[in-house]
Amino acid sequence: MTTYKEAGVDIDAGEQFVKRLIPMAKTTFSKGVLSGAGGFASLFALKKYRAPVLVAGTDGVGTKLKLATLMNRHETIGVDLVAMCVNDVVVTGAAPLFFLDYFSTGKLHPDIALQVMKGIVKGCRQAGCALVGGETAEMPSFYPEGVYDLAGFAVGAVERTEIITGKRIRPKDLLIGVASSGLHSNGFSLALKVLFEEKRFGIEDRIPGLSKPLGETLLEPTVIYVDAVLKCRKAISLYGVAHVTGGGITRNLPRILPKGSAALVYRDRWTPPAIFQILQRAGDIATDEMYTVFNMGIGMILVVPPADTRRALTLLKRGGYQGMVIGEIMKGKGNVVYA
Repeated sequence: MTTYKEAGVDIDAGEQFVKRLIPMAKTTFSKGVLSGAGGFASLFALKKYRAPVLVAGTDGVGTKLKLATLMNRHETIGVDLVAMCVNDVVVTGAAPLFFLDYFSTGKLHPDIALQVMKGIVKGCRQAGCALVGGETAEMPSFYPEGVYDLAGFAVGAVERTEIITGKRIRPKDLLIGVASSGLHSNGFSLALKVLFEEKRFGIEDRIPGLSKPLGETLLEPTVIYVDAVLKCRKAISLYGVAHVTGGGITRNLPRILPKGSAALVYRDRWTPPAIFQILQRAGDIATDEMYTVFNMGIGMILVVPPADTRRALTLLKRGGYQGMVIGEIMKGKGNVVYA
């Protein structure tokens, strides 16, 4: 008689993993969580909203997973997963409420999976949202040994009257760039090809300009900007917010520009972290390509009126974020112009 376990799926191991995860997930629960972890579905009650609008986002971490596996370092990749989702949600002015994850692999290694989940819990705490559920899928005939994939799903809420739409953006408004921690979770297919396939660098290599070995520098987790955006939304006129992900500043900033406007970005207003310069030299990558693939040291862009600029920079600094004026809005055709 053939069993599911003989086919490569260990249900008992999966249940034991979930039991270890539940106490961790509960540390992220807020008052809105009505159901315990481990059920078929999760219940969340909206509170203190007059006319709430739900905002949903989903994302993954791409080939950064390949680096985490190569380094056998899995404790930060969960932070990346949460960050990529909640940063997309918060650009609308919504506060993230809850998060769910999807973890799929060929064979479940509980210790590795638990490291990933610890990162997810840490990210949820930083974002102020509850980890209310998820799915762990063991598919031995689909994934090679030692390989896993991740996806995340975040839901937030915002008052209908407080949604940040970008419609109020006008010429002369200023662009405040908020510093990234490095590549975040985008551009890794190009980065890994250039650094490890073409240039044959090692993950432990120390390269001039980097304070950490190359692998650790690349694995630095994505910044979670939830606190920064929500505090600015409450204190100043925040007309638009762009999360700089795949497509860089070139492709992401236009997504929030109203018709008839463009963005003028001054590249000399900030110095991209050394890892971007190393990548560009190693791969002989054109500057325009760099700004279309990577965030170049700017993970989030806020659009504010000139009168609120100083206040915004002060709020960011108090929150531990580095903000700088990197450009302005002008008349145009919805594109980014570099100077």
